[in-house]
Amino acid sequence: MLAIFLKTVPFFALIGLGYGAGRTRFFSEAATAALTKFVFYFALSAMLFRFSATLSIAEIFDARLASGYLWGSLAVYAVGSAVAFARRLDVQTAAIEAQCVCTGNTGFLGVPMLALLFGPEAVAPIILILSIDLIVFSSLLVILVTGAREGRMSLRIFRTVGVGLLKNPMIVSIVAGLLVSASELPLPGVATEFLTMLGNAATPCALFAIGASLASKSAERMAVAGWLSFAKLVLHPLFVAAGLYLFFPVTPFQAAVAVSAAALPVAGNVFMLAQHYGVAPQRVSAAILISTAASIFTVSTVIALVSP
Repeated sequence: MLAIFLKTVPFFALIGLGYGAGRTRFFSEAATAALTKFVFYFALSAMLFRFSATLSIAEIFDARLASGYLWGSLAVYAVGSAVAFARRLDVQTAAIEAQCVCTGNTGFLGVPMLALLFGPEAVAPIILILSIDLIVFSSLLVILVTGAREGRMSLRIFRTVGVGLLKNPMIVSIVAGLLVSASELPLPGVATEFLTMLGNAATPCALFAIGASLASKSAERMAVAGWLSFAKLVLHPLFVAAGLYLFFPVTPFQAAVAVSAAALPVAGNVFMLAQHYGVAPQRVSAAILISTAASIFTVSTVIALVSP
C-alpha cells in the first residue's frame, strides 16, 4: 500500500501546488479558467484522440465491464437520491447530489493518473468509463433538472442533451479517434508527434488546474458535503466492485481499473452544471473540495486493494 501511495503522491502534489498558487492569488481565477479551457479543449482532447485512434470500438466496449460499472454507479445514484428525498429535497437538488456520488473526476485526474499507474492497457476501460459518465449520467442530470422545471418531458429536452454531447470536446475527441482507427489509415508521423506533445501537457496542467480551481471552492454545508464525499469515495467503488466481481465478472485487471476510477473524487463538471442551473452549487463545491483532499489517502488505498 505504501508503494502505491508513493506513486500517487506526485499527482496530488501537483494538485497541491495548484491549490497553493490559487490560494495565494499568484494564479488568479481568470488564469485558472484559461488553463482549464486549454486542458479541456486542447491537451486532454489531444490525449484522448491519440489513445482512441489506436483502439477499436471492440477493444473499448466490453458489455460486462460496462454493465458492472453501470450497475454500481446506478446503485450509488439510487442511494444518493434516496438520502436526498428522505431529507425532503426537491428533484433538482436530489439530482445534483446523486450526480456528486456517482461521477468521478475521470477526465482531468483519472485519465492521466490511471493510464500511468496501470499502463497503456488501462486506456480502453478508462475511455469506456469516461463515456458512460458523460453520456449516461450527465444526460440524466440535464433531463431531470430541465424536466422538473418544465413539469414535463419534451423532445426539446433531449435535443438539448444531444447538442450538449456534440459540443463536449472529450466525446468529440473519442469519436474522432475511433473513426480514424476504423479507417485503418495510419496517422502521419508529424501528426502523431504533435498530438503526443500536446497530450503530454494534459497531465501536469490538468492536475495544476484542479488544485487552482479548488482554491476558490468554499467548505460550506460540511455535513452534507461529508456525506457526499463518503458516498463517492467509499460507496461508489464498493458498489462498482460488487458489480464487477459478483454480478458481471470481468478480468481482475479490468475490475481494478474500473473500481479505481470509481474511487476518484467528485468531478469538477458537476459544479459547472450546478452553477449553470443554479442548483446547490455551494454544497457541490464543498463536496469537490473535501473529496479531493480525502482522496489523497482513499484512492491509493483502493488501488492497493484491487491491484491484481
